[in-house]
Amino acid sequence: MHVHVVDHPLAAVALTRLRDQTTTRPAFRGALRTLSRHLVYEASRDLATSTIDIVTPVGPTKGITLGPDTELPLLVPVLRAGLGMLDAALAVLPEARTGFIGLKRNEETLQPDVYLDTVPVDLAGQPVMVLDPMLATAGSAIHACQSLRDANAGAITVVCVLSAPEGVEALKDSGTADAHVTASIDSHLNEIGYIVPGLGDAGDRQFGVD
Repeated sequence: MHVHVVDHPLAAVALTRLRDQTTTRPAFRGALRTLSRHLVYEASRDLATSTIDIVTPVGPTKGITLGPDTELPLLVPVLRAGLGMLDAALAVLPEARTGFIGLKRNEETLQPDVYLDTVPVDLAGQPVMVLDPMLATAGSAIHACQSLRDANAGAITVVCVLSAPEGVEALKDSGTADAHVTASIDSHLNEIGYIVPGLGDAGDRQFGVD
């Protein structure tokens, strides 16, 4: 699995806003959109393209277009926290389709409980971009990626705002993802499975406490 940490000053500024406990809920959502756009932009670097002929106001030239719908990645936000990344992803890839996987962390086992899955039964090799702000234990990401593998997905890229080294290794060892794009790999997980220093609970900070 290829791991890419996005090293860009604008991404770092947005991440700082997300980490700051004094950031308001509206500002948190705005910073998440900004950072997600940077991450999806980087995750899209290897998308399939083709050359087309166009005419500018002063003459003909060659241009680039993205591939057909089946070659665009299916965007799969992991609910609920991943919803905050979806608008930014669609701003970068407006023609992309979307599927949803709803997972809730079991606070005793730290593993995901599934409550929604709208991924098509057969993706026929279509690439997928999984959107999930936090890669902590990686339980949710691995479950989502395995579900996508079972649906015959093509290359799977997991896009996260923050990652823990334990989660990166678990995702890598699972063999379910082809690439992982993140803004930071933080220090470690604490005793209740939260990323340190992290940013707290991304879902709660966007939408309020359950």
